[in-house]
Amino acid sequence: METKLSSGHGVAADLPGLEELRGDCARMAPHWVVPARNAPAPVPPSRIHGVTIPPSSVRLIADMSEYGD
Repeated sequence: METKLSSGHGVAADLPGLEELRGDCARMAPHWVVPARNAPAPVPPSRIHGVTIPPSSVRLIADMSEYGD
């Protein structure tokens, strides 16, 4: 079986190395379980204080249009 590329050249659909790689990945997939992630606790507004923005950043935002550049 051949797959046609956009360039018009054909390539073998399943090369032996690709088939072996697919098999290896299928066997290893159960070992790559991602642990459940706990969402971080919300920060109370009383802890949000002292935020400062550098003047260069203020100028950058002030010069942008309403919908961004």
